[in-house]
Amino acid sequence: MRAVARFLLIFAMGVWLGSIVFFSFVVAPSLFTILPKKEMAGAVVSVDLADLHLIGLACGALFLVATFIRKPPSARATRVLAGIMLALTAISLFGIMPQMTRIRNAAGGSIEALPPADAGRAAFDRLHQLSVGLEGAVLLAGIANLALLSREP
Repeated sequence: MRAVARFLLIFAMGVWLGSIVFFSFVVAPSLFTILPKKEMAGAVVSVDLADLHLIGLACGALFLVATFIRKPPSARATRVLAGIMLALTAISLFGIMPQMTRIRNAAGGSIEALPPADAGRAAFDRLHQLSVGLEGAVLLAGIANLALLSREP
């Protein structure tokens, strides 16, 4: 059972981090390069990001459960880091993304159509930067978690 739990720890964190890296450095940039309109890319990214967050929440829950079965030497630290990752992911999914969707819908679907000085566009840009920052923090906390797990004998 402990071997299965160790596998689940590594698997859950690996899937979560791999998903973030693939989405952030492959999927999102490709969509904005290939699709003819930014609003089309933004629409796909919104759906994919929501799915990414759901994967993260599932992986985080699995990871936490596995820490109670396996109890790694750094269990407290790994749980705290996973808790931070879960909290930031939930904030992004349930707090930031709905606000961005409301602003995008109020703008008629295209943020790019708004003038740069528009308050809605400024709010959207701030939320986007916050979203990127949260995802970066989740990634860094996950890397720290993997580093702690890799120190185990």
